Amino acid sequence: MSIAVVVKKDSKVVIGADTLQCFDSNTTGIDNLYESKLRRIGSAVVAGAGWGLYDNILDDYLKEKKSVRLTTKQQIFLFFKKLWPVLHEKYSFVKNQSDDSDSPFGELDSSFLIATKKRIFFVSSNMCVTEFQKFYAIGAGRDYAIGAMHVLYDQEKSADEIARLAIEAAISNNVYCGGNIEIMKP
Repeated sequence: MSIAVVVKKDSKVVIGADTLQCFDSNTTGIDNLYESKLRRIGSAVVAGAGWGLYDNILDDYLKEKKSVRLTTKQQIFLFFKKLWPVLHEKYSFVKNQSDDSDSPFGELDSSFLIATKKRIFFVSSNMCVTEFQKFYAIGAGRDYAIGAMHVLYDQEKSADEIARLAIEAAISNNVYCGGNIEIMKP
């Protein structure tokens, strides 16, 4: 479980996340495990919420790529479109998730935030790519973080401050958010 946020304000974009790792209903202390939920892919920074195994899969998948560009909606969609068949061919333990039998679409069962120097994107679990203009959040504490960012955005606070306070709100109110707070700039 996670909280990850992205904020764009005054021409500055930041992305942040907590560092809590859950193993079913168990966690470990922050002094015993450090796993960043933020990763640089090309010039972008990506945060994921959902299955932690995606971190391993992305690391493995990306080691074979010379360069990856995730700066436009189309580039991001094509990245996930190319990843989808690889998930099933190379990583045979990945199954086609979908809780909705009426849905014609596969399911990643994870979602992602992508921050570039000027833009912010959300990739839903069905691989729909959406661009946001101000902020967004994913993960178990998403509702708390989005509420906090909504209230804080028009105040005299920087993108960094808004992101940090939104993550703190999620950590304070959701048992599946915690650990340290990381903030990165693309």
